[in-house]
Amino acid sequence: MTAEKSLKRFGQLYGSSMAMETMYRQLERVATTDATVLLEGESGTGKELIAHTLHRASRRAERQFVAVNCGAIPAHLIEAALFGHEKGSFTGAVRQQTGYFEHASGGTLFLDEITEMPCDMQVKLLRVLESGCFHRVGGSEQVRVDVRLIAATNRSLQKAVQEGSLRQDLMYRLAVFPVRVPPLRERAMDIELLARHFLDELNTQAGTRKQFSRHALDCLRNYAWPGNVRELKNLVHRAYILSSEIVQLELPLARNAGRASLADGVLNFPVGTPLADAQRELIMATLHHFSGNKRLTASALGISVKTLYNRLKEY
Repeated sequence: MTAEKSLKRFGQLYGSSMAMETMYRQLERVATTDATVLLEGESGTGKELIAHTLHRASRRAERQFVAVNCGAIPAHLIEAALFGHEKGSFTGAVRQQTGYFEHASGGTLFLDEITEMPCDMQVKLLRVLESGCFHRVGGSEQVRVDVRLIAATNRSLQKAVQEGSLRQDLMYRLAVFPVRVPPLRERAMDIELLARHFLDELNTQAGTRKQFSRHALDCLRNYAWPGNVRELKNLVHRAYILSSEIVQLELPLARNAGRASLADGVLNFPVGTPLADAQRELIMATLHHFSGNKRLTASALGISVKTLYNRLKEY
C-alpha cells in the first residue's frame, strides 16, 4: 500500500492524525469566508501551504495569492513594499511602484512572521485592516483595496505582546480566527506516511522504485523533528539522492540525543563535533532562547538577519 492511499488529504495538506483532522475541520469552516486567519505554528510546519490551501478553497481562488515574509524585508523598506511608493518619494524611486496590498487586491495576502514587523508599521497595518485604505509612500491619493488577510507566526502571541514586538490591538484584529498548526512531533502517526509520500513523489518524477530500509524507518520514528515537515521532506530528498535501491537515513550526529546539551543557557558540545553541526545547534538554541525573534537572534550571534535566514533555509 502506498502512502498516497494511506495518507488523508485536505487541499495541498497531508496528514491522517487526530491533530490534522481537527485542523482540517477548522480550515473547512473558515475557508469560504473573508475572515482574517492567524496561523500559529513552529517553523517548518507548512503555514504558507495552509494559507494557499485556504485561498484555493475560497471565493477568491481565481485571483492573486501574494505571500510576504515580514522578517525578510529590511525595516526601512517594508512600508514601500507593502503599500507601494510614488516616483521621487525617496532616493532610487525612479517610478511609481505598487505594493503587495495592491497586487493582492481581490485575492489573498499572506503575511508570514507577522511578529517580525516593526511596531511603527504595525500601526499602519492596523489602520489598513480597519479601513481598507492607505496612501503609497510619498503620495496623497487614497488607495482602496479588497484583500483577505492571512497572517502567521512561529512565536507565542501573548509573549510577543509582553515583549513589545507585537501590538495588542493588532493581535486582536489578526486573531479573528486563530488556527494552531501542530508540530510534527504531535503527529507521530503521520511521520512514516509523509516520508513514504515524499519518496513516492520522487520515485514518480524519476521513474524509480526506491524503498526505505528498516533502519531508515526506525530513524524516522526515533527523531524529534525540530524542523518539522520541511526538515522531513528535505531529509528524504537528500537520502533519495544518496541511495541506490534501498534508501538509508542517517541523521547528523549533532541532532541525535546526547550529542549537544543545553543547560542554564549554556550549550555544551563533545570534542570532535563537526563545526557545521555545532554552528547549527548554536543558531537553533539562540533562536529558541529569543522565542523565535530573528532580529534579536541575529544581533546576539553577530550576523545579519539575511545571513540568519540563509542558514535557517539550509537547515
